[in-house]
Amino acid sequence: MAFGFHAVAELLGSGAEINKIMVARERRDEEVKALQQQAREAGVPVQEVPKEKLNTFTRKNHQGIIAFISPVFYHPLEELVANIYEKGETPLLVLLDRITDVRNLGAIARSASCANAHGLILPMLNSAQVTGDAIKTSAGALASLPVCRVQTLNQAIDFLLESGFSVVAASEHAAETYYQLDMTGPLAIVMGSEEDGLSPATLRKASHLAKIPIVGTVGSLNVSVAAGVLLFEAVRQRLAIPH
Repeated sequence: MAFGFHAVAELLGSGAEINKIMVARERRDEEVKALQQQAREAGVPVQEVPKEKLNTFTRKNHQGIIAFISPVFYHPLEELVANIYEKGETPLLVLLDRITDVRNLGAIARSASCANAHGLILPMLNSAQVTGDAIKTSAGALASLPVCRVQTLNQAIDFLLESGFSVVAASEHAAETYYQLDMTGPLAIVMGSEEDGLSPATLRKASHLAKIPIVGTVGSLNVSVAAGVLLFEAVRQRLAIPH
C-alpha cells in the first residue's frame, strides 16, 4: 500500500501498476478530485468509501486516500494479441466477467497456465484484481501468466472478434455443449461469476454459448472447475487427442 495524498500522487505519476485507489467520501477538496481524475485517465479504478474502511488497512495518517499496488504488470491487450500472432501461435485467452473472489481468480489462472493459455483478461471494475492472495492460490501461475486489464469486457470482446477470435461464453442456458464446438482456432473463453453469471451484453456478443452437462444433484460447478473443463477441451482438440 501507499497512503497519504502526496505518496499516492507520486506513485500515480511514476506509472506504477496500481490495482485501485480508495478515497474517503469525506474528502471533497479540489486537490483530491484532480487526483481521482488523473487516476481514471490512467486506467486505475477509484472507489469512494467511508473513512472507517480506510482505517481497517492502516491506523497511520492516511489523509483519506490509499493506493493498492499491483504485484504484476498488466499487459495491453492489443500488444498481447499481436505478439501471439507474431510468434505463429494459435491464441487461447480467458476472460473473466464479474468474478470478484481472488481465490477463484487464482485457481483459474493456475488452470490457464497448465493449459498453456496465453493470458487472462480482467475488466477494470467489478472484478478481482491480482493480489498476493491470488498469486498464492494460483500456485505462482500469476507471476508468469500475462494479465490484461481492460476498460470494459465488451470492448475487449469486440477487439477479439475483429482479430479473428471465436468467443465462447460458458452458460448453463446454452443449447450446445462445450465438446460440440471447434476450439482449434483463435479462442477466447468467457467465464461469469457463480452468483450473477455472464452479463447480458457479454451473452449477446459471444460467438457461441456452451454448457457443461450436469447430471448430479448439484446444479453447477465452481467457476474455476468449469474454466478448467473448457480449457482442457481446447487442449484435447488442439493436440488431436481422441475422446
